[in-house]
Amino acid sequence: MATLSADKTTTYEYTVRDRAGKTLKGQLDAPDDKAVAAKLREMGYAPVSITESKEGKGLQRELTIPGMGGNRVTLKDLAVFSRQFATMIGSGLSLVRSLNILAEQTESRRLAEIVGEVRTQIEQGRALSDALADHEEFPRLYVAMVRAGETAGLLDQVLLRIADTLEKDVELRRRIKSALTYPVVVLVLALILTTVMLIFIVPVFVGMFEELGGELPLPTRVLLFLSNVVTSFWWLLLIAPFVLWKAFTWARKQPAIRYRLDALKLKLPVFGNLFHKLALARFARNLGTLLKAGVPILSALEITADAVNNGVISEAVTDVQHAVKEGESVATPLQSHAVFPPMVVQMIAVGEETGQMDAMLMKIADFYDDEVSAATESLTAMLEPLMIAVLGGVVGAMVIALYMPMFQVFDLIE
Repeated sequence: MATLSADKTTTYEYTVRDRAGKTLKGQLDAPDDKAVAAKLREMGYAPVSITESKEGKGLQRELTIPGMGGNRVTLKDLAVFSRQFATMIGSGLSLVRSLNILAEQTESRRLAEIVGEVRTQIEQGRALSDALADHEEFPRLYVAMVRAGETAGLLDQVLLRIADTLEKDVELRRRIKSALTYPVVVLVLALILTTVMLIFIVPVFVGMFEELGGELPLPTRVLLFLSNVVTSFWWLLLIAPFVLWKAFTWARKQPAIRYRLDALKLKLPVFGNLFHKLALARFARNLGTLLKAGVPILSALEITADAVNNGVISEAVTDVQHAVKEGESVATPLQSHAVFPPMVVQMIAVGEETGQMDAMLMKIADFYDDEVSAATESLTAMLEPLMIAVLGGVVGAMVIALYMPMFQVFDLIE
């Protein structure tokens, strides 16, 4: 389910019943539980229970970088918008009336502006899917499913499928961020401690080392060299993170470089398996959702190739699309790509034979969702002691390098 964000809010876990009597669970950020209940009723749900969430505290919180988010539309925003939109359409409200309400109550300022523009275009006679396609904030997968829902007269059901897909994607990303937060925080702490020691502590020992005379041990000479470099070029440490982030962002926009980065990401020793499962889950869920919504297979494969967010799998899906154009099945060309495990290929082949490929793809997605969840839990448990050891090793090595000349003096005195 979706998680809304606001300033000075608390995350609450809730259980609700929709108009069909189905029980749903999720999270919502709000000042208090009364605000949560009010928001849920606005969304057309009947609250069953509302409790303060125990997740997302301390180092388990999602890592965000100040200044790099901006006023943009997130997947959370789109998921909440889609579910609220579906509830209103299912309740019999017109498109214009629904969009008017959503424009007023959507928390994202950018999304509110877009919804207002879409409402105006619909009043002028444009189709909803065409109006959404004018805004890059709505991905091709979203627009294609809305267009299929309009054609079939099942817009509310399709919007609910979109909301489910986006919410699962948000949850997967949250798990990955949660698993990466701890090592990133420890790494940053290690860099800060190392920098502080090199700038403020090591220079204090320089005079002492000069009085001792003689040749300093190699670790101590290396430490003094690093101290001189950092002290002389400290300003580089301030701008380096920003420059590296900009360089990485630029590299991700270059197709050739992005493909190599994605291929490398899948081969990483610890995280590669996790990224691989995440990409497979996104591929299966996107393709299955599009097929279930009635999008033609060729269009579904093309959109999935763009939305899977991994160059290696994207290239493989594009090859599959070309093969399907020539009359082959989906499973046959998948066998030639090692990135797709045999289990995935076999399940897709069974789905094609039984005419239930969309359902089989959703089962594959659910399987890899569970795999990602288990992998992130084991990864977090493994990294915590490892990163503590790394932090202690860095600081300990610097302290030993500082005291080695003194140990030599004590040996001479003896």
